[in-house]
Amino acid sequence: MVDDGGLGAIPKTIEWRDGIVRMIDQRRLPSELCFLEAGSVYELCNAISSLAVRGAPALGVAGAMGVALAAYFGEDPRAAAERIIATRPTAVNLRWGVERALSAADPVAEAKAILAEDIAVNRQLGRVGARLLPTAARVLTHCNAGSLACGGYGTALGVIRAAHEAGLSPVVCVDETRPLLQGSRLTAWELSRLGIPATVLVDSAAASLMARAEVDCVIVGADRIAANGDVANKIGTYSLAVLAHYHHLPFYVAAPLSTVDFGSPNGAAIPLEQRGEDEVSSVGDQRLTSPGTRVINPAFDVTPAKLVTGIVTEAGVATCPYRRSLVRLAETSLRRPRRKGERRTTAPPSATS
Repeated sequence: MVDDGGLGAIPKTIEWRDGIVRMIDQRRLPSELCFLEAGSVYELCNAISSLAVRGAPALGVAGAMGVALAAYFGEDPRAAAERIIATRPTAVNLRWGVERALSAADPVAEAKAILAEDIAVNRQLGRVGARLLPTAARVLTHCNAGSLACGGYGTALGVIRAAHEAGLSPVVCVDETRPLLQGSRLTAWELSRLGIPATVLVDSAAASLMARAEVDCVIVGADRIAANGDVANKIGTYSLAVLAHYHHLPFYVAAPLSTVDFGSPNGAAIPLEQRGEDEVSSVGDQRLTSPGTRVINPAFDVTPAKLVTGIVTEAGVATCPYRRSLVRLAETSLRRPRRKGERRTTAPPSATS
C-alpha cells in the first residue's frame, strides 16, 4: 500500500515529485493499481486526453501541475497552458487550475497548494452534504466523483464517505456508466476499499429501482455548472435527473465552487466534448458494431437547473434560484481568510446583476 497521506484506503490520485507528475493510471483499474509518471507537458496532455487522469477537480490539479512542469523545465508556460486547456473542453476546473498556476509567481508551489486545498475543500463539502442524507440512505450515483476524480476524498462520493464516517450507514447503487464504465470500474473499486456497501447496476436499470422504492436520492458530481445552475456532467446524468423528478426523489449535485463557471450564463454555453467512435463500437479488439455503422459518443450532457434539488458546495447548499444562491455562496467563500499567497482568479458577478 502506498502512503496515502491519511486519506484512507485509496492512494494519492496525483502528486508532484520534483519535476514529475505522478498519477494513478485509472485506465488500468480495477484489475491493476499502477502509476503513470509524466515528465513533460506533452506526456501530461496525453494522460489527460486518454483519461489516465480524469474528474473535474483532479483535472484542475493536473492543469496546474502542467504549467508547473513547463516552468520547471524552462518552457513557455502560456504555450503549455493553451495545449493543456484544449485537451478536455468541458471541465472548467482544468482551465481554472491552469490559470491559477499561470498567474502565480511560483507555479510549482501554487500547484501543490491547489492539491492541498482540493482535499480540504472536498472534506468540507462532504460534511455539508452528509447532513442531507437520512440514516441508511440508499444513494444512487453515476460515473465516478470520488477520490480518483479529485486531488483526494471526493465530491459526490465525498458526501457518501462523510456520511459513512459519521455512522449514517449509507448504501450505494452504482451506475456502470457506459461506455467507459467509470462507475463499475472506479466508483465500485473506491467504495470497496472504503468498506461502504455498493451494488453495480446497468445504467438502464435505474428507473426500475426507483419504481420499486429502492432509491432514496441521487448524488452526482459535475464537470461544469453554469451561472443559472444548469449542470454539465457525464452523459446519462440528465436521464437520471428526469427519472428522479418523475419518482419524486431528491437529485443532488456535489461540486466545489471552482466548478461553477459564472461566465457561462446557462447550459447552452457549455462546450460538450465528443469522444471517439471506438469507445462505443469496440471493446478491446472485439468489434460490437458492423463496419460503417454511425456512432455518436458525447462525453457529457446538461441537466437543467429546474431538475436539481440542491448543489452541495464547500460553502453550503445552493438551491433555486441558483443564479442568486451560487453567487451568495461564492461571495461567502471569497470573504473567508486566505492562506498566504493564495490567488483566486474569478469573482462572481453581483447577486443583483
